Amino acid sequence: MIGISITQVYWFKQAFNTEADRFNRDVSTALFNVANQFFEISNTAIPANNPIRQLSTNYYVVMINNEIDANLLEYLLKTEFEKRNLIADFEYGIYDCNNEKMVYGSYVAMNNKGKHAPEPGALPKWENQSYYFGVQFPDKASIITNRMGVWIFSSAVLLVVILFFGYALFIILKQKRLSEIQKDFINNMTHEFKTPISTIALSTEVLKNPNITTQPERLLNYATIIQNENQRLKKQVERVLQMASLDKEEIALKREKLDIHEVINDALKGVAVNLEERHGMVTTRLSATNTKITGDRLHIINVFYNLLDNAIKYSKNAPQIKILTYNKKDIIYIEITDSGIGMTSDQQKKVFDKFYRVPTGNLHDVKGFGLGLNYVQLVIKAHKGAIELESKPEKGSTFKLCLHNA
Repeated sequence: MIGISITQVYWFKQAFNTEADRFNRDVSTALFNVANQFFEISNTAIPANNPIRQLSTNYYVVMINNEIDANLLEYLLKTEFEKRNLIADFEYGIYDCNNEKMVYGSYVAMNNKGKHAPEPGALPKWENQSYYFGVQFPDKASIITNRMGVWIFSSAVLLVVILFFGYALFIILKQKRLSEIQKDFINNMTHEFKTPISTIALSTEVLKNPNITTQPERLLNYATIIQNENQRLKKQVERVLQMASLDKEEIALKREKLDIHEVINDALKGVAVNLEERHGMVTTRLSATNTKITGDRLHIINVFYNLLDNAIKYSKNAPQIKILTYNKKDIIYIEITDSGIGMTSDQQKKVFDKFYRVPTGNLHDVKGFGLGLNYVQLVIKAHKGAIELESKPEKGSTFKLCLHNA
């Protein structure tokens, strides 16, 4: 497409130059005929040299050194131009060679709109033989362009084709990316579901053993395992269904007055087990004085749970998490800082996209669908808030939430 575009531009330029040369030839021929008619009228010998000079792209001078009647000049110019289909407005001027000054000039509209043809004898006449006249076409470029109808049409068609091709290419690349994301999501979902399903299957095999009834503690243990794994599957399914409902803008917030500090503490309880397994620590500095907001308790808790869960999962060593709250006017700010692997600027641009997961290098134990941060962003926006991210590779990340006070 680039090659075709370059070729089209080249040929369009060539066609323009060809039309310009043709226009110049037509004008020169018309002016030459006008000059010859002046020589014949005055019974003057036609000069050996060509009296026509083109001083610029649109300005022509005719050296006749003869008496000039402006009425006759304008009539002859219009007649000769019309013969050659030069239906273009022009200006002409008469120059006095002795006094070296322009003595007359006029603008001629070939379509006769806004200006009537002069009455016979209405224009001046110079009888001594020291004059020449010049002709200028103010809109020469547009005149030439108007003659290139086929080229303009073909260029317009080509432009439409290029735009269509570019759009089609954009859609193809977008579909390719969505296909890759879908494949990654299916792989992640399969991995997430495989472990609890396998655990439940093994537990049921044990429970099918008739002798298990004689071992109540063991029976309770496997029943608890099945219950826990079932809850884990339920949460994963609910998370996917939540994202689907948010995409369709079907989220219905059950708004109530919440204390943001209580919500944070509840979220911390939810990640306590995972944090303990990784030997992590959370430092809180809850300095906000106005902690009341209006929102959906379940979704707000899930927001903090997702951010804390990511902070734990994406830390190579024991997670070190800091939570800070403070007020500015009628807004409460919550900052969650971790000591994780961090993100590059390119990764930060994509991190809130659905299904996107930050590459973890040699860290292979990070589970999830890539839905968490997308969910966080959608919920915060649904509460008329904002979320910002600051991160550097190997130096952790800081998520800054802004919510309006109740």
